[in-house]
Amino acid sequence: MKDPIIVIGLGELGSVFARGFLRLGYPVQGITRDMDKTVIANAIPNPVAVLIAVGEADIAETLANLPQEWKNKVILIQNELLPRDWLAAEIENPTVISVWFEKKKGMDSKVVLPSPIFGANAKLIFDALSQIDLPSFILDSEDQLTYELVRKNLYILTTNVAGLEVGGNVEALANQHTDVMNKVANDVLDIQDWLTGSQNDRSQLMEGLLEAINGDLEHGCMGRSAPARLKRGISIADKAGLKVSTLRNIAKTHL
Repeated sequence: MKDPIIVIGLGELGSVFARGFLRLGYPVQGITRDMDKTVIANAIPNPVAVLIAVGEADIAETLANLPQEWKNKVILIQNELLPRDWLAAEIENPTVISVWFEKKKGMDSKVVLPSPIFGANAKLIFDALSQIDLPSFILDSEDQLTYELVRKNLYILTTNVAGLEVGGNVEALANQHTDVMNKVANDVLDIQDWLTGSQNDRSQLMEGLLEAINGDLEHGCMGRSAPARLKRGISIADKAGLKVSTLRNIAKTHL
């Protein structure tokens, strides 16, 4: 029998990946937030991989409390994720996937774009997703990964925050509220530049944003997490001393 794979967080996304691993023949040990990870780590000290599928709000605490013997096996799938997040938890080389499919309760997964993957377990993730007909591809470098993570952040934050202002779907946002979209996107990219410590290619990222929008034109702008995402963005901007005037104006009206 193959060694097991740990899945921390058994919501919709965690369950998707678990199903793919099971179809590859790997035993899967699921962990919920109230289970003792140390006890499980003592029983399974050397898993094939540890997929962390908790929400963005819980990722920092989960990484900080991860058993040391699992830290070189980590797979991350969160939105609003950047290298600084795993480096803060002394995790140096995780496998990371920028997830471009949506999974809601009682519905099949809906693909926006193929999901890019980078890291030691990229082939494992690629094979697992292939088992359940979800497209992905493996990246060649850390620079490519950073671009993909910033692009996903740009898409999620721009559509969510702009959605608080204009509602509707991403097609309407891009075609009828272009000015709002661009102003929000520029504020989001100011934050991403500060978080990555670099000047990201805005032209390329805006093209990537439009590609994602065209991948699912009916996708709604404002998810349930939109207010929390806006609050986090402004909190980061405060720390960085960034103006982000469009985000602040939307917050005054909608928070």
